[in-house]
Amino acid sequence: MALSTVFELIFKWLCILSLAVMAVSAVYKDKVPNPEFYDVSQLQEPKQTPTDETPFTTTVNKQEYTIIPRFNYELDGVVVSYHNADAIDDIWHHGEWQDFINLRDLCVIWGENVATGVYKRIDFHNDSWTCWAAWPDRETGELFKMTDLSNNHLLADNKTVIAALMAAEPGDHIRLRGMLAEYSNPAANFHRGTSTVRTDTGNGACETIYLDEFSVITKANANLRRVYSFSKWLAIISAIGFVVMFVIAPVRVNRD
Repeated sequence: MALSTVFELIFKWLCILSLAVMAVSAVYKDKVPNPEFYDVSQLQEPKQTPTDETPFTTTVNKQEYTIIPRFNYELDGVVVSYHNADAIDDIWHHGEWQDFINLRDLCVIWGENVATGVYKRIDFHNDSWTCWAAWPDRETGELFKMTDLSNNHLLADNKTVIAALMAAEPGDHIRLRGMLAEYSNPAANFHRGTSTVRTDTGNGACETIYLDEFSVITKANANLRRVYSFSKWLAIISAIGFVVMFVIAPVRVNRD
């Protein structure tokens, strides 16, 4: 058997195996860990205090935004779902609104929602501007506290903050510092406000936060995420290797 044929077989099975590992790890890497994974003492109600900051402007992607601070804001929470503004199915942020400063929405929980572990029985998902929570029965709904959940429209124009924000994944304990703020893009006739209480619901109940700091305090499922990343790249490399070896391998002739 030619050496190229041997490598062709090796790359083929490497690709199949790595795709299988990638598929399995993809299912579990975004599962939110059990409550004991977290230090619940750090996951308390957000801190909101008066601000002395005055309105200012900032330019992102050649669009000028006016930021109107309302309150200083600090939040420790567990990410349960998210939405990126550049998602294929989001026709609003970059298209309709020309909004390039709201990079991401993070839906987070804290307090009793983490301590009781009720989140394990709830399905969370984000659309373009809303976080949805669905539970299977009345008992779960009564235990879950909507006041210990927030969907956060996160504004950032600092490269370090942006990198940290985009690295957050479901299950991560994140910490942010910034300002609850209104913002607008006059050129696109766009304006968005912010909630200033945790007890409201429906349209306008999301917190809009201009970020000064953002960090992932505890990374969830770190080993699974490494396995997923490694298997993904191994699948790509082995697929390329298989194609190359297939092309250069000797032509097989069936001799009957």
